[in-house]
Amino acid sequence: MKNFYVLTDALEYIENNICEEVDSQAVADYCSVSLSSLQKLFRLALHRSVKDYILRRRISLAAKDILDTDMKMIDIAYKYQFGSPENFVRAFKKIWKITPTEYKKTWRFSEICPRLDYQYQEGADEDMAAKRVDISEAYDEICRMKGTYVICFDIVGLMPINDISREAGDLAILESLKRIEQVCTENMLQLRIGGDEFALITGSENEDDVKNIIEKVLAHNGEKILWNNKEISLSLRAGLCKVPDGNLRYNEFFEGMHEAIDTVRKKGKLS
Repeated sequence: MKNFYVLTDALEYIENNICEEVDSQAVADYCSVSLSSLQKLFRLALHRSVKDYILRRRISLAAKDILDTDMKMIDIAYKYQFGSPENFVRAFKKIWKITPTEYKKTWRFSEICPRLDYQYQEGADEDMAAKRVDISEAYDEICRMKGTYVICFDIVGLMPINDISREAGDLAILESLKRIEQVCTENMLQLRIGGDEFALITGSENEDDVKNIIEKVLAHNGEKILWNNKEISLSLRAGLCKVPDGNLRYNEFFEGMHEAIDTVRKKGKLS
């Protein structure tokens, strides 16, 4: 159980201090563990260093500010401790592959690295728990879309892509989000619900319309992404569920989205 508590404490500390001058050593000190132990835990659980996780959370929150506020880029840069607009642009391009200005013109989605929530369940490994994305901030918006279809996507074979390089895997995730973004209208809600899993809450009760959306996304299956002059084929699969009509229980809804993906995965089909 110790690793579970260290990890949850570390993630909470990072969230509470995301706009402060927090670094990896400060997180380790707060958790009363050595930096090497904390780094090992992050790489085991998140497959990233503490520094990289902090960077990605800052960029996600900065992206949200770009889309949802009238803040100037320089103010966003200093808010998230990038030190200068130039440093902010470099860090932003590392994650999104475009500048913040270009991003503002082309994207509506921001949570490329959403907040994580670890929950320990009886019978799980005593040192670790199930990793889950925290989508609680979208709860009210999801409630307004009760009874509508949710398309649940995941990447086919992300692990082999990650074996090539974690950067290649990150590029596959970004390209997957782009494909979903292309069909996402203003009345829809796009979420990242796992490492390689995404949800599009359509706001539609028409199954045929929703299946047309799926077809448009999966039409890109097999198209290549380019990493380090290497072409990598990328495909998605998709399952369906609905936002419950009655009382929306966060845990049950979250599990329902993953079950929709698991059902398609077990059938060996793409939709």
